[in-house]
Amino acid sequence: MTTDSTASRTAAVPLPSRLRQVLSLDDFERLAKRHLPRPIHAYISGAVEDNASLAENRSAFADLAFVPRTLVGVAQRDPGFELFGRRYSAPFGVAPMGIAALSAYRGDLVLAQAAQQAGLPAIMSGSSLIRLEDVMAAAPHTWFQAYLPGDQAQIDALLDRVAAAGVQTLVITVDTPVSANRENNVRAGFSTPLRPSLGLAWQGISHPRWLLGTFLRTLLRHGMPHFENNYAHRGAPILSASVMRDFSDRSHLAWPHLRAIRQRWQGQLVVKGILAAQDAVLARDHGADALIVSNHGGRQLDGAVAPLRVLPGIVRAVPDLPVMLDSGVRRGTDVLKALALGARCVFVGRPFNYAASVAGPAGAAHAMALLREEVLRDMAMLGVTRLEQVTAACVRPARAWDGF
Repeated sequence: MTTDSTASRTAAVPLPSRLRQVLSLDDFERLAKRHLPRPIHAYISGAVEDNASLAENRSAFADLAFVPRTLVGVAQRDPGFELFGRRYSAPFGVAPMGIAALSAYRGDLVLAQAAQQAGLPAIMSGSSLIRLEDVMAAAPHTWFQAYLPGDQAQIDALLDRVAAAGVQTLVITVDTPVSANRENNVRAGFSTPLRPSLGLAWQGISHPRWLLGTFLRTLLRHGMPHFENNYAHRGAPILSASVMRDFSDRSHLAWPHLRAIRQRWQGQLVVKGILAAQDAVLARDHGADALIVSNHGGRQLDGAVAPLRVLPGIVRAVPDLPVMLDSGVRRGTDVLKALALGARCVFVGRPFNYAASVAGPAGAAHAMALLREEVLRDMAMLGVTRLEQVTAACVRPARAWDGF
């Protein structure tokens, strides 16, 4: 249980000087844009084509308004929730983010450890540059998100490796049958692997804090980063003039592949990337233990519906499954709006990546604390003391008018 006094003591913990003016998650992006080389910032910040889905994710939250209750006694509030037999301190976690160790020194470790210390769920990306085994040793309760390789033998080998690493919760992302049209990456000079060039060299030199504190520090201590977790074996290096990254064709993958995974995987199985109620039912029927409603942060199909808009229908379609959400969450009010429409919890991506990039573990911890404090404050003003009280009665369309 959290009170106003304990929240104040948490907020009073001294911060590094560069974080004292960071008052919201959006503040981290402004710092990260100056700190990161342009290609890397563009990779994190951008989406696809016209960024329509990216904008729609935020619009969906703006289209909901709260209906607060008053004088209900909110001094004692608990933002915690339970999932898969674990108790978490707040209803949000770290979304999977590829290549996080290129924007922040040891980024995957930083985010996983910060989440575990804060009592939050965290999902490690399959497109990560630090070995899964190292992250699980440092933060044993981290979830792992897999992009399925192209054939069943490779899928089985990856599952065996993930199980051997001690992962208990496996997240299968299903919204990437082909590579997305990320024009912003091309325009900014980003590719995977990165190609050495004078322009790329200048970006490093002109961003010395990143060059010295992240890239060269990584090279000296750990060698050239590679894609470590797309397969059971090591993948391509992140910087190469000639090596091509292996993007397996996933266009042939279908529901029988998920059933085969369910038969082999003994832990919790979460399916991420669901936007249609029909697919939610199919995922449940093929063995999913939970779902994440997501449009990949607007990074796959441009013009895809915002997850928040389809969340209620998916919750109704699979009332027996925990349903979670990502894409567009930036405020404590966003968290509570998603919970009001039926989400068990939400996941946040870009802001936590920015926080780790500009200030490492302190930045990640500060970002998570800011969002938790917002949730607590917003619970009080909404008139609830427990998350179970956050229901559809707490929200309404922002532009709706009561009749006279």
